[in-house]
This record gives sequence, structure tokens and C-alpha cells, in this order.
Amino acid sequence: MLTDLENLDNIEEGYLGSTPPLGILPQRGERFWIDRPTQLINAVNLLKQATVVAVDAEFTQPRIRVQNDPAANVPRLALLQLAIDNHCFVVDALRLQDLSPLHEVVGNPDIAILLHGAGADLRVMAARDLQVSHYFDLEATSRSIFGQHESSLAAMLRRAFNYHLDKTLQRTDWTRRPLPQAMISYAARDAEVTLALYNWLELNYHKILQLHETDGTTEQAALWIEPFLRGSSTLSPEMAVSEARTSGLLHSRAQVLADCRAALVSIKQPMRQSRLLRLIADLSLTQLSTDILPMLQGVTSDERCASARALGRMGIKTAIEPVSLLLHDPVQDVRKAAQTALRHLLTKDARNTRPIASRNMDGSRRWVIENTTQPSTDDDDDGWKSRLRSIIDA
Repeated sequence: MLTDLENLDNIEEGYLGSTPPLGILPQRGERFWIDRPTQLINAVNLLKQATVVAVDAEFTQPRIRVQNDPAANVPRLALLQLAIDNHCFVVDALRLQDLSPLHEVVGNPDIAILLHGAGADLRVMAARDLQVSHYFDLEATSRSIFGQHESSLAAMLRRAFNYHLDKTLQRTDWTRRPLPQAMISYAARDAEVTLALYNWLELNYHKILQLHETDGTTEQAALWIEPFLRGSSTLSPEMAVSEARTSGLLHSRAQVLADCRAALVSIKQPMRQSRLLRLIADLSLTQLSTDILPMLQGVTSDERCASARALGRMGIKTAIEPVSLLLHDPVQDVRKAAQTALRHLLTKDARNTRPIASRNMDGSRRWVIENTTQPSTDDDDDGWKSRLRSIIDA
């Protein structure tokens, strides 16, 4: 271990692990250009018989940003490509103003929609009143396995099929009409290879793929924690604890710890899990270090990264040896997270915590400056208790 710690700057780049055998891309199926209502209905009648449908969207960014009007800043959907075995439908979303027949596909909880990088596609589809109820994010799945630098569709197709994905038309003008056949083929191909990639991931990484499934069910966490898991909290962690105490959601310091410990057990979706670990580190809940240490061996790179960062930020000295083992992790993101955590653990005896915000009688906020030293072990002496005492105690 000592040699590793003396050479923290020598972190290799790229994915260093093994890869399953190459898959074989299926033969190209029939492609259909859909720009009439009757064609769309016929396509839906076939699509809704499938259990999985790969979807990709082509859209244009708004030329002018409108302040305080999120709807005006959503990209404009130009094409929607939907692929199943042996068929791909390229829907002209500019000519077809009514896309409601697709509700039977994307809104059907029994059909899994496959997306590579779900965020943008979900937003542009929602802007056209297409709410996806059940989907897999293949980009997030790939990132959990190989790291963020190796998770693009092009990178994954090279890894899974040794296939070069031509992206020369990625930034073309998708609003032009008539659309050349080359552009239609380009758009259809992205949906088709997304379906093939799903099958390869399902075959080789089923467990991790399932962690990136969204089907409308919600992992349970305390109400005051949930905004942090969604990434929507407008409060600092300390203020959230304070307001939860004021509203009656929290009654004691022990409950803060118990709620976070319970969430560590129930939250498995990688993004939500990473946000939970960040919250725990922000609150300096050092007593949870024994719960977090096993996560250094988690199945996803997200879990290994987030747990290393949390332990490093909280100054848990007992984590030095297990974190140092991650310097040899196959995923570059994990090696970098371990590097950062070890620098925290080896160069600082304490973590400087933020001033704690609380409320005055008139509702205004004030900040209590506490002693910023914190024990480097997970003893519950002046760690998270002292930090939250000024917030929760009456």
C-alpha cells in the first residue's frame, strides 16, 4: 500500500479491465419513413406488440434563450426513431403535430423504452406530451461499468461489436425538408444499434442494467432526504435538517442518523445512491462509515466512486487501506476518486465544515461558526452530533 500512496499522481487513463466477447450486430431490418397519421397508427400497431423498443430523438437547440421560461428553452423535436427487431420507424415530428398515438408505446408500463443518454430525449419527448413510463438508460449503465469516458454510444459499439459509428451528421440541420435518404438512414441506425447494445448488456451485465431501470416505482427514503436524492433541494443539508425539525419530520439527532442509515439500505439506483453519500458526507455523519466501507467493493463504478469520496471527505482514517486498493480499479473514474480521497485522508487531519445555517425568530437565517476540527476516526464524540446540535436542539 505504501508504494501506492507515494505515487498518487501516477493514475493510468482508460478502462483497464476485461471485456466480454464481441457480439454480432443483427442484419439491418426494414426502415419506414412516417409522416402521415395513418402511417403512424400502423407503426404503433406493430410497436406495441414488442416488449422493448429502442428510441432515439433528433432535435434542434433553441436559437434564443428566454429567461424564466423553461418551456421556450426546450430543444425542438425533429425526428423520433423507434426500433424493434427487424423494423425501424423514423417519425417526422415536424410534419406530424399529433404524436398522441405513440402514448400506447412510450406510456405503456409493459414496454421498456431503451434510451442512450435518457435526459435530453426525455425532455424533448415530454415537450411533445410524450411521457415515458418505463425505460432503461444505456449510457448510465455503460458508465457504471466502464466509466464516463467510455460510455458514449460510439465507444460502446466499438467495445461490444467492434463497430465504427459514423457521427459526421450528428450536428446537421434536422429541420430541413425533404430530408435526404442518407440522413434518414443515419437517424434510423442510431435506434437500431441502441437495441443491439441493450441485448449485449442484458447478456453480459444484467445486474447492473437492472439498476438503471426506471419503471415508476420509487425507492423509499425519509421525506427530508428525498429532495437531495432527486437533486432538487434548494436548501443546504444543514438547513434541510433544521427545517425538517421545525416541521416535525425530525425529532432527534439519532433520527437523522437512522434515516440516512435506512436510506443506505434501500437506495440502489446509482445516481440516487451517489447523492445520498454526498449528503452523508455534507452532514459529517461519521458513524455511518462502517456502513459505507463495504460499498467500496460495490458492483457499479458509481458506488465505488461515491463511497470513496464520502469517506475521504469525512476524514475516516480507517478507510485509507481499502480506498488505496481502488487505485488499481479497472475504471478510471474510480481510480481518480480514490486518488482524491487519499489526498484528503493523508494531508488533512480534519475536514473544514461549512458554517451551519439556522433561523432567527423573525425567519431570517443566521450562521453559527463552530470549531472546524473533526476527529479522524469514526468516534461519535464531537463529529456529527456537535455539528447538528445547534440545528436540532430546542
